[in-house]
Amino acid sequence: MKTHLQVVQHLRPGGIETMALDLLANGHTADRRLIVSLEGNQSQAIKIWPRLETCKENLIFLNKQPGLQPAVIRRLASLFRRHKVDVVHTHHIGPLLYAGLASRFVPGVRLVHTEHDAWHLDDRRRCRLERLLVMLTRPVLIADSGTVADNMRDKLRIARPEIIPNGIDTNRFTPGDRRDARKLLALPLGATLIGCSGRLEMVKGQQVLIDAFALLDKDCHLVLAGSGSMEQSLRRQATALGMADRVHFAGHLEEMPVFYRALDLYCQPSLNEGLPLAPLEAQSCGIPAVVTDVGGSRETLSPESGTLVRANDPVELARVLKRCIRSGGKSNPRPFIRASFDTEAMVSSYRRLYAGAA
Repeated sequence: MKTHLQVVQHLRPGGIETMALDLLANGHTADRRLIVSLEGNQSQAIKIWPRLETCKENLIFLNKQPGLQPAVIRRLASLFRRHKVDVVHTHHIGPLLYAGLASRFVPGVRLVHTEHDAWHLDDRRRCRLERLLVMLTRPVLIADSGTVADNMRDKLRIARPEIIPNGIDTNRFTPGDRRDARKLLALPLGATLIGCSGRLEMVKGQQVLIDAFALLDKDCHLVLAGSGSMEQSLRRQATALGMADRVHFAGHLEEMPVFYRALDLYCQPSLNEGLPLAPLEAQSCGIPAVVTDVGGSRETLSPESGTLVRANDPVELARVLKRCIRSGGKSNPRPFIRASFDTEAMVSSYRRLYAGAA
């Protein structure tokens, strides 16, 4: 039996965290699988994200405080020894810093690192730090999209890493009855409904989407799934634009397939991204998607029904949304998602990688 341990910054709802849970749930039955969250504690995490309740025995929380904490490296090294870890898999730069350095103190531990976006490497200090960490820890490097792989090659001055696209459970994210979904979520039955899912944070661009909505017909409604520090600001923005009755805040939803089924169109207005999961989930439910041309977002789009738009341009976004509404989504994006982004393919690739690393 091998022990594989993933390290994430925190376990709050998000793309990286969902991927880590999918790898935890679908790994080889003969292997022991754990996730370490650097930040937070178990009770708070489960309260925010009830999905964690089903796998809490496999979760470890270090409750790391803000700022650089060298003691966390020692704690992780001790944890690796205690659990006889064979493979450590880090997600993003913070976990690479702490768990990558910890792995150097435990003989026999192999390191795998997945980079989920590369826009943070535009910061020179972060870029130098990650370049140094890669040199010191020598992980097997993975990118979740071709765009991220190219940026890693150019900015970290390394060979282009292997690409393993994020995957979603296409057996869970399936088409369904739009009217029934709207009734369950108390959304207007007769409106044209455009949806967006993600953390309500500046980088996700919901403020740009609300500005674009002010230019759309009044029978168009927007529903935002998720929570975050921008919620009150976004509510005030919608009210100031006279659209408080047309912008619906759904909060955190456990049954995301129902959310997507309620939509006519999905929109991801991010200012920066890696390879976002939400457009994959929406398209797996048969909903066409509009995404901004940032990070690996363009790689998520069905070539038959997806639409790419310039980031941070509400006028252009409104124009594209109007065009997509008129076209009515003539092509079903689900076959493309099933063929290219199913969880099983992602899990299989990482199993192979873990076996090779161990």
